[in-house]
Amino acid sequence: MTNDSYLSTNKSTDGLRRQPRQKRGKDRVEKILEAAAAVFDEVGYEAATTHQIAAKAGTAVGSLYQFFPDKASIFNTMELRHTERVKAMWAQTDVEAIVSLPLRQMIDLLVKAISQLFENPVSRVMFIQFYTNRQVFQSIDESMTQEAINFLADILQHRNPLLNDLQLSLISEVCVHSSNAVILSALRNSDLQRRQMLAQEIEDLLVAYLEPYVGDTVGNKLHDVMKVMICPHCYSKQVSKNGLRRGKQCYLCKDCRKQFVT
Repeated sequence: MTNDSYLSTNKSTDGLRRQPRQKRGKDRVEKILEAAAAVFDEVGYEAATTHQIAAKAGTAVGSLYQFFPDKASIFNTMELRHTERVKAMWAQTDVEAIVSLPLRQMIDLLVKAISQLFENPVSRVMFIQFYTNRQVFQSIDESMTQEAINFLADILQHRNPLLNDLQLSLISEVCVHSSNAVILSALRNSDLQRRQMLAQEIEDLLVAYLEPYVGDTVGNKLHDVMKVMICPHCYSKQVSKNGLRRGKQCYLCKDCRKQFVT
């Protein structure tokens, strides 16, 4: 019986041939994934081999095969690890707490979360490969970009309820795609340049672009507008109170019949 007899023999749903149950096995899997990230970054997916990955991880190729049947399964597991980290980053963002902050402070918190995400070598390589070698992906597609757009649109809607759905979609799409372009450039640079671009350039870009829509002065004007109760969807003044939601007053527009919260 080998040292890895504690592994499950059931087929994994995340690219793994066997799921490690003990810490030693889990650590070995993570080491293989980080080694694969380094190899894919150095030579590209097509040129990479499982022998190179095993050597980089400091393990025998036979040990690698106990967890992964081939290179594609390693890549697929990296995809899912990255997806898990992105979802966790979104879930940990307290939208109601950050929307009341000054614009630059709000963007700073979001950008720091993104920067921390890309400190992980697997996430860095997944992002670069998605824009340079998309055909090898099995799990990640454009839906993740759309989820990011929807996530930002929700934040902007909370910050300025007067923005309609089309405005929210277009503004968020510009923010996400422009940020992704900077991130891609940053991840291809040295550590120092990468951190500078992720920490400052994206923040400056987003603050400058978003200021007219959700800036601090816009927030003050919005507060004054909401006092006279204008529907943020059709701009009608024919609104009435419609109960409370999470302690906030809800309103119903008599013209377009849509609800909104102040």
